[in-house]
Amino acid sequence: MQSHLIDIGVNLTDKQFSKDRHDVVERAVEAGVSTMILTGTSVNESQHALELAREFPQHCYSTAGIHPHDAKNATESCYQTLKELFQAPEVVAAGEMGLDFNRDFSPRPVQEKVFQEQLQLAVDSGLPAFCHEREADERFCTIVKEFRDQLPDLVVHCFTADKKALYQYLDLDLHIGITGWVCDERRGTHLHPLLKDIPENRLMIETDAPWLLPRSMEKKPKNRRNEPAFLPWVVKTIAEQTGKTFEQVAEQTSATSRAFFNLDQGEQ
Repeated sequence: MQSHLIDIGVNLTDKQFSKDRHDVVERAVEAGVSTMILTGTSVNESQHALELAREFPQHCYSTAGIHPHDAKNATESCYQTLKELFQAPEVVAAGEMGLDFNRDFSPRPVQEKVFQEQLQLAVDSGLPAFCHEREADERFCTIVKEFRDQLPDLVVHCFTADKKALYQYLDLDLHIGITGWVCDERRGTHLHPLLKDIPENRLMIETDAPWLLPRSMEKKPKNRRNEPAFLPWVVKTIAEQTGKTFEQVAEQTSATSRAFFNLDQGEQ
């Protein structure tokens, strides 16, 4: 039986894919990844992600937002453009938005303000929020709490933090995105015991391609580029660590993702 996996985080706009996007989508579908959510990380990238979602209408949707790295460039006209993008049926989440206190490419007060502005836009548009958080879980939770009751849903994508952060997120009824980080024997094994703590209806999977190539792959591509076709390796590790079958993890994460992004009207 062919699995129908949903990759909730693909950076298909990245220049690493500029020569072979069609092939990348084709390989993903052949590998059982039937749906991909293309991440928008700035206004320009969000517009590009929407164009690509329209190019591959059977398999792709997109998000629209301003990543914390790009928060310093946010203007009123950016928010206006995001509002317009949210009207497109292909745009299924607001984001990627959030806080990154690890790299601090934008000043922290600016990151926080831009995060708050986008959460309000998500509330106004009725879209779930697709969020980035790195070394900022306390501030992240404080800000999210202000909006949580009005937000349809929120996912902390590419979760790599600790048990304390995970429990804070689950207490706020947030979703958790797990990437190939979980396949990394050098830095991802702390996630293994935590996988059992994430309720089925909160767990989603993603490649974050072209980044985070699963290190558990037997034959890795020479260019070290990750792509959505490699999502099954993430499923395999989650299944091994939770005592579930590959198919159980595939079905549960896909059902959760369809509900989160409200894809049921056009899928299945």
